[in-house]
Amino acid sequence: MRLILLLAALILAPAALAAKEPVRPVTVLVGIDGFRADYLERGITPRLAALAKSGANAAMRPSFPTKTFPNHFALVTGKRPDRNGIVGNSMIDPRRPGVMFSLGNSQQALDPFWWSEAEPVWIAAERAGLRTATMFWPGSEVPFDGQRPADWMRYDQNITNVQRVNTLLDWLRRPATIRPAFATIYFDTVDTIGHRFGPDSAEVNAALAEVDTRIGELVDGAAKLGVPLNLVIVADHGMRATDEARVIQLDDIIDRASYIAVETGPYAAIEPVAGTDSRVYDALLVPHEHMTCTRKEDLPGRLHYGSNPRVAAIICIAENGWTILAGPPAYPVKGGAHGFDNADPDMLAVFIANGPAFAKGAKLSTFDNVAVAALLRAALGLPEDADADGKLADVKAALRR
Repeated sequence: MRLILLLAALILAPAALAAKEPVRPVTVLVGIDGFRADYLERGITPRLAALAKSGANAAMRPSFPTKTFPNHFALVTGKRPDRNGIVGNSMIDPRRPGVMFSLGNSQQALDPFWWSEAEPVWIAAERAGLRTATMFWPGSEVPFDGQRPADWMRYDQNITNVQRVNTLLDWLRRPATIRPAFATIYFDTVDTIGHRFGPDSAEVNAALAEVDTRIGELVDGAAKLGVPLNLVIVADHGMRATDEARVIQLDDIIDRASYIAVETGPYAAIEPVAGTDSRVYDALLVPHEHMTCTRKEDLPGRLHYGSNPRVAAIICIAENGWTILAGPPAYPVKGGAHGFDNADPDMLAVFIANGPAFAKGAKLSTFDNVAVAALLRAALGLPEDADADGKLADVKAALRR
């Protein structure tokens, strides 16, 4: 009998030891589109406020232009739009004459050609043997050098925030061998409502509260599964109120046939039509009320923008709160917008880092969002990208010492 018990103990010992092995934390990048830094102070996001208080937090400076695609890609590549290739929500490339990349054009937005200038962190992780999963993130649907995350979802705004969280929890529920080491999740609600109703609206407050609840469900769900999380919660930009009384109409300055408005709004990207360069330059490169137009090569150095061939020849930046149009707007000019100078305080974005890898109760100075990729790499045990614009030194205070 004693021999049988001894044999049973030897058989069960490896399983018991395995059960006691610590579970490796999963690094999760949470993107809340349009979550302005000071939204955290409204007192309606208790779960996020608690994560900020017990972790590391800061107001984060977005890259210029303060638009969705350029900044989401900056966050995961560590390179500013001028170097990551996604220089706007809309853009043209001299190597693809007559073709317009647009956030709303799925054929172009999913073409790897546009996303090939900088490596996102999920590809670096996969190459290092770490499994990754993306529950939405601009660029994650597109293969980079033939590679994708092990698990990824095609963006669909109809998939609710609850479903997004549940999908991520399902990935965390997997056995350790196929559980992601790095994952992303993206919420668009705050940005969508901010555009429609403005940053100071009751509707935005409701959207903030709803996303806060979903993040609480993610944290609680992971805890029940016994999977620790290194959460990095960010936004791509902030939001500023706009209205139809503050509009600059390009058609009042130069005839439409002379220029291509690649992008309009808080900033405008203008490309002269062939043979009209001097006329367009003469009309735009002079003082204007409520906007400043500049040749791309003459933009202020602090913007780190203008050297990529995809940047339009002339960049016009509106005064804060103003909107640049080229003809009738596609949507009414009301509610809120982003795309303004990244020095605008209303463009600052939220940043929270919470988990075993991160410092407790650390308040960081405002930093450029390209440093987030370096922080993610550090949490994953990946080497720092020496070629990146963002450096780990800029956010080292967020790491546990």
